[in-house]
Amino acid sequence: VQLVESGGDLVQPGGSLRLSCVVSGLSLDYYAVGWFRQVPEVPGKEREGVASISHNEIHYADSVKGRFSISKDNDKNTVYLQMNNLRPEDTAKYYCASRLREATLNHYDFDYWGQGTQVTVSS
Repeated sequence: VQLVESGGDLVQPGGSLRLSCVVSGLSLDYYAVGWFRQVPEVPGKEREGVASISHNEIHYADSVKGRFSISKDNDKNTVYLQMNNLRPEDTAKYYCASRLREATLNHYDFDYWGQGTQVTVSS
């Protein structure tokens, strides 16, 4: 199983980015995918669940509702995170992860992880 994130960049506040997570070795028909973020220089701060999607449910963290949108293309085995109206506090390394069946926002629930992509929101 492999998950590869891309799309991270430096963007100004109010800007937009679209992250992609290409998944291989499992089917999005059965596996949920979540997006998480973490600020490495903050010791002890756990990865925060941002959004997750399965075949029949979607979840968002309160901090991103109305700004971020998760979607997937099963044919391309790719999950997207569209991020609009970005704020400096969205700055973090973003990871995608996968687990069988239900989508959650708890990083402990996920079994497979990508290496992450950096998002920096700054003027």
